Amino acid sequence: MVNRTTVSEFLLLGFSDIREQQILYSMVFLLIYLAAVIGNLLIIAVVALDCHLRTPMYFFLFNLSFLDLCYISVTIPKMFANSLTNTRSISFFGCVTQVFLVISLAATECAFLSVMAYDRYTAICFPLHYRMIMSRGTCAQMAAGSWVSGFLYSVLHTGNTFRLPFCHSNVVGQFFCDIPQLLKLSCSDTYSNKVVVVLFGVCLALGCFVFIIVSYIQIFSTVLKIPSMQGRRKAFSTCLPHLVVIGLFFGTGSFVYMRQTSMSSSYWDLLASVLYAVLPPLSNPIIYSLRNKEIREALGRVIARKCFSKDRWCSFFWYFSVGSEDSGL
Repeated sequence: MVNRTTVSEFLLLGFSDIREQQILYSMVFLLIYLAAVIGNLLIIAVVALDCHLRTPMYFFLFNLSFLDLCYISVTIPKMFANSLTNTRSISFFGCVTQVFLVISLAATECAFLSVMAYDRYTAICFPLHYRMIMSRGTCAQMAAGSWVSGFLYSVLHTGNTFRLPFCHSNVVGQFFCDIPQLLKLSCSDTYSNKVVVVLFGVCLALGCFVFIIVSYIQIFSTVLKIPSMQGRRKAFSTCLPHLVVIGLFFGTGSFVYMRQTSMSSSYWDLLASVLYAVLPPLSNPIIYSLRNKEIREALGRVIARKCFSKDRWCSFFWYFSVGSEDSGL
């Protein structure tokens, strides 16, 4: 019989075996991590503190920035700590936790990108009914549904993966615990697991992507009917950052998982994984802050404010209680 004793820890793949290069890579990723954290925290703070941003669009942007902050914090700090201590180990429980959080946050972000597309569709195609459709209760249900669906999706894949015995090796060909790499370490038949990963992953990604594409087809057909050039420009300016974020998220994720199914080397898989684990959380705040005039103006107001008032705390707690009824475009 096959020895079904599971490993007690895993070894993560590093970017280099040379000590000097390990320190160099760790410093580079530390700078990237700090930039992503600062950028997302700025958007969270600006949206929470500025009363002019009490709309569903910025409520969902608040959630997206919080997601990106958590997403990059799941992988980079562990990699940075291992580089500094010259170790590659991660406990079995730590690996389970990392897989669960990565999948949960990625699936939740996919859901929020779809919700944000629906928000733009409602605002542009049904402006007179926008306040009624995107009410406080609707925003709460959409946000809760996105978080819960991501959680359930992750429970399915995490449980399906770690019920397997790992006795071939404990070396994960990645700088964080990832399901495709973990399945290679199992000493049992993983065909059904691969089918579940591919089937549910395609259903989730394709479903969200088709929903977003259909929404933007309706949006663009409506925008092109606007007689005013200024009105068309304003409508496109609110949609462009979201489209760029969608392209980065789905593009990098598809590229990485297509590479993992090919006969590519572990080193190139390692570099490719940086695209979807690091690039979206780093790029999203830059895209929204540079392309969004309201974000830039709100950031200026927050920075210029010398003293904090009670209104700040009202704005902050409003965003944790799903906004206000003021949900205009």
